[in-house]
Amino acid sequence: MSDRIRRIKVCLNGRRNPADHPAVPITPDQLAAAAASAVAAGAEAVHLHPRGADGMESLRAAHVGPAVGAVRAVCAGVPIGVTTGLWAAADPWTRRDEIAGWSDLEAEQRPDFASVNISEDGWQELVVILADAGIGAEAGVWSVADAEAAAGFKPPTEWLRILVEIASAPAETATMRADEILGILYGARVTVPILLHGEDRSCWPLVAHAGRLGLATRIGLEDVLTGPDRRDVTGNADLVRLALVEWTAAPSG
Repeated sequence: MSDRIRRIKVCLNGRRNPADHPAVPITPDQLAAAAASAVAAGAEAVHLHPRGADGMESLRAAHVGPAVGAVRAVCAGVPIGVTTGLWAAADPWTRRDEIAGWSDLEAEQRPDFASVNISEDGWQELVVILADAGIGAEAGVWSVADAEAAAGFKPPTEWLRILVEIASAPAETATMRADEILGILYGARVTVPILLHGEDRSCWPLVAHAGRLGLATRIGLEDVLTGPDRRDVTGNADLVRLALVEWTAAPSG
């Protein structure tokens, strides 16, 4: 299995719920169906946020395993990743212990990779825990300071990729902020793959910007609920199809 993403990773649900969009998948079966259709539409990897029986995000192995296993059963050979977001645990120490429990999961239920937000306390320890479990780590970089920290950190195994993430912002501001962060990473001679994406207002401008720069991007109901023309979409597969058009059509710079 290759974890290399050339164009699109799908982010199925994030912190959203069906009240935000009826196609947001929650249960393992829903995640599997959404992932299969997104991969059929062109997604090269899957990112998801597992949920407990109450529908709330969870990092517990008892919830991560069934979610990952259900997706893997219908997306053979496709890399599957999960969040380590601090908001999904009671505190940094609980999060550490819950993620450490992933090493006990059977291979078919263990994530291939996990995103680690550099802005959150305890991220360095998480990278070590993931490496010990044989799980790749993506660096979630939201700012220049995050970029400097990620570039200067020497993980036990090399970063799988760096995610340059720009929160909701107007197109001009989003691309400017992205270029500033990318400048830090390139200046530090980072050689691992970089994936560029935004959310809400900044999502579609950065899909196109990633295409211009030849960088991978991501799309899904975690990041945006409408198409580039602000029209409604049916779900994750619809977003993947639209993103591939935007990414491919962007003139290279």
